[in-house]
Amino acid sequence: MEKHIVVVGLGLIGGSIARALRGFEEYRVIGVDVSQPTLRYAVENGIVDGVEEDPVRALALGDVVFLCLHPRGIVEFMALHRDHFKAGAMVTDVCGIKGAILEGAKVLPDTVSFVGGHPMAGTEFSGIQHSLPHMFRGAHYILTPNSQSRPEHVALMERVARHMGCADVVKTTPERHDAIIAYTSQMMHIIAVSVCDDENLFQYQGFEGDSFRSCTRVAALDVPLWTQLFTMNAPALCAALEHLEDHLRQYRQVILAGEPQALADKLAFSAARKRKMNQLELDSGAVGRGD
Repeated sequence: MEKHIVVVGLGLIGGSIARALRGFEEYRVIGVDVSQPTLRYAVENGIVDGVEEDPVRALALGDVVFLCLHPRGIVEFMALHRDHFKAGAMVTDVCGIKGAILEGAKVLPDTVSFVGGHPMAGTEFSGIQHSLPHMFRGAHYILTPNSQSRPEHVALMERVARHMGCADVVKTTPERHDAIIAYTSQMMHIIAVSVCDDENLFQYQGFEGDSFRSCTRVAALDVPLWTQLFTMNAPALCAALEHLEDHLRQYRQVILAGEPQALADKLAFSAARKRKMNQLELDSGAVGRGD
């Protein structure tokens, strides 16, 4: 019997998921989206095997369902369609927060298995036209299985990650995931947009170096998406920002004190930690690809 993977939401990540899953085992990939141009683009460019604009019809076919919407959209979709998922189906998401998503997944019936997921990849762009077949190559795939996750479906997600080219699968708790993402991703976006808030931004335009461009690359973000990500992960993000404020204050104080040796010691400490991190990344072969 033919099996189906249904990808709900064919944006940058959903489109890349669909591309990456073509040819996975014996599954056909079906794309679902509210945008007719997006569905047409997906078909014309061979991103999916088929499309369906009615999620109810698509979910009736879905043995595996990827929810690739904005965070609140995922929660609302599960509540609206809780009775439309195929019995025995595995449902997963690709959202950059997990606590709020797993809480929302509690509405799903026990005939459905839910495995929280987050493939650690992305770009500053949006839309299916920017999707990439190798977006997830060398990236971490984080899973947050719980009592709603059947073991066979966790194993299925591990095979999915391998097929997509991920470097590894990391299983953790939603709390740990959200703390990690607050530090490694969300805080970096706050730094980028804060730098772009400076009143001298345009006065200094044309004098930017690679360090400035790298730091601010993600500032041109998807505002609705990141508003949801920040607000739905507020406790973990605010804790990370508080630590950052402490470290920035320490640097400002040592610079103001005019003590070169103290500053050199602090810089050496930070530089050594970054070099160690670079080496650990080389040793593991996994990269935390940007989002």
